[in-house]
Formats: sequence, structure tokens, C-alpha cells
Amino acid sequence: MAVTIRLARMGAKKKPFYRLVVADSRFPRDGRFIEVVGTYDPNHNPPAINLNQERIASWLKKGAHPTNTVKSLLKKAGLISGGKGSSVAASTAGLPPA
Repeated sequence: MAVTIRLARMGAKKKPFYRLVVADSRFPRDGRFIEVVGTYDPNHNPPAINLNQERIASWLKKGAHPTNTVKSLLKKAGLISGGKGSSVAASTAGLPPA
């Protein structure tokens, strides 16, 4: 089972609100998920980001792959390193980046 950390869209038309969810990669974007690990509201200025850092770190250690958008949100929050060419799984597992 390939597990990803991705955004699930909520909110009304033209007013998006996102949940950061841990889900099987085979499920649809807004479909079934394993756990909600945060929220992202781009309507605020600056955008509001609420993360459960302990749970996100736990899922990354277990091998969950964040999408590109989630990866950029995690970099802004300081949960992952933003070095060029570094991967999230390598940085959390203690392995050298590929």
C-alpha cells in the first residue's frame, strides 16, 4: 500500500479550504483517507497552516510520500529540510539523499 500525504479539498465553490490527509494513493483526492494531520486555508492573508507535527513526522518515518504541494507547505513550516535534491524519506530515515 503506497501511502501519501496530500490535500483534500473542502469548502464552498470559489472558497477552497484544504485538509492535509494521509491516504492510500489509489483512493480519489476527496475520497477515503486514513488520518487528518492538518489544515490549509489559502483564503487568509497570509494563508493559515495548522499541522499536527508529531503525526506528520510519524507518517514520514513510516514511509509516507508527500505530494509536491504538501512538501512545500512542510518546508514553510520547517518540518522537512529544503535542500536541493534531498528527499523527505531519506532525511527522516537518516540515510544520505539520493
